[in-house]
Amino acid sequence: MFSLPLIAAVLLPFALAAPQPDAGVIHVPIVRRSQTNRVANLPKAVEALRAKYGFRPTSATYSKRANTAAVPITDEDNDSSYSGVVSIGTPAQNFDLVLDTGSSDLWVATSSCSACASYEFTTSKSSTFQSSGTPLEINYGSGSVKGSVAEDTVTFGGFTINQQELLAVSSITSGLITGELSGIMGLGFNTISALNATPFWQALYNANQLSEPLFSFYLARYIDQSTMSTAPGGTLTLGGTNSSLYQGSIEYLDLTGPASYWLLNVNSLSVQGNTVSVGSSSLAAIDTGTTLIAAPSTVAAAIWAQVPGSEALTGEYAGLYAFPCTTDVTVTISFGGSTWTINPADMNLGSISTTTSAATTQMCAGGIFDIGTSVGSGSNVPTWIIGDTFLKNVYSVFRANPAAVGFAQLASGLSSTATGTSNPNPAKVTSSATSTSSSGNPLLGAASPKSNIAVSLTLLASVAAFFTILL
Repeated sequence: MFSLPLIAAVLLPFALAAPQPDAGVIHVPIVRRSQTNRVANLPKAVEALRAKYGFRPTSATYSKRANTAAVPITDEDNDSSYSGVVSIGTPAQNFDLVLDTGSSDLWVATSSCSACASYEFTTSKSSTFQSSGTPLEINYGSGSVKGSVAEDTVTFGGFTINQQELLAVSSITSGLITGELSGIMGLGFNTISALNATPFWQALYNANQLSEPLFSFYLARYIDQSTMSTAPGGTLTLGGTNSSLYQGSIEYLDLTGPASYWLLNVNSLSVQGNTVSVGSSSLAAIDTGTTLIAAPSTVAAAIWAQVPGSEALTGEYAGLYAFPCTTDVTVTISFGGSTWTINPADMNLGSISTTTSAATTQMCAGGIFDIGTSVGSGSNVPTWIIGDTFLKNVYSVFRANPAAVGFAQLASGLSSTATGTSNPNPAKVTSSATSTSSSGNPLLGAASPKSNIAVSLTLLASVAAFFTILL
């Protein structure tokens, strides 16, 4: 029989790893999932992104938009999006929600939504759930969600907000969310909330629950392991940063305009070593919920003009570009401070068959696409969207006060060196499209003193993920 002291010694690391009420920072692990038809889903992703930022009018005008905690996050669909486990209700029900700095609303599929998600929120089982009965629809271009405005207890990374406003979804367009995803947690500012609600992270900040007025991301890159269904996707740190995930200092850049999206200006860009003009309109939304980088039409054409053999795609893939799979596409970008390099692996989304009048050629889809000549209307509307194609290459920090986005170099070993020939099909996915020679017009600093507890949680999550992979 095991002695009580021995059992206590074994359980001690787990107790230390658990979020503490007075912890300085909490780190949330992220998990990733593979998807075999990622390239085939690119048209839907492009259309959704354009609608998300108001590129074209829709029937709905909604935009999706102390302590520290380290929360594991999940890499969905080969770096398409990243999710975390959010608990809703009393007793708590757990759901994988997309972590999206490009929106500000929390919504979850409910059991009244027939076959909407693998895991749905049963509102009748929560003693703290309250529905206002007010209907709301949010349109995402590729689909929409409908439901009722409600509130309930929400916990994420050890933090809890009682009576957090959310959308209890009863209808979702087929294919809008996939796999084990059940909804979205918006990490933008309240000014772009369709619910006119305070986002979860901002509610924590307003309640002085965060050690620092910020949260930060390390987003892992998908590695060529076609048989792996899930894998660790990185870490979201609430209320601080994790110095083990970056090196050097964090370079903060003040937001451009009032707090809404996390907006910066693209200052400079190079492709294959050649400078490309970013144009006169360079306002960019920094968006963890977006897979790609979206650029204005003229800039996108200029970018791919630097890559020999590249082609603008047409048809359902209009706006996307393809290039020879044997080519490493090297891009650097600056937002007014340091210049950051994008790994060629992130510029390669997988192979695609392009058809011309002469023949069918196997090419690779590129990570930068043409979003169009204008996105939305009014001031402080982004013309660029900077998604995970870039964000996987830096440690990113989103700070509420003073409002800024910060970037730092990833710690040694977290990012591969961009040398040699990239894998022509890192995700082992294929699809087909037609191409043309002209551009298409698509429809679419330091860790907290209490971070040792957070680090313990991160290590525990990593060990758990490792055994999950083995099993």
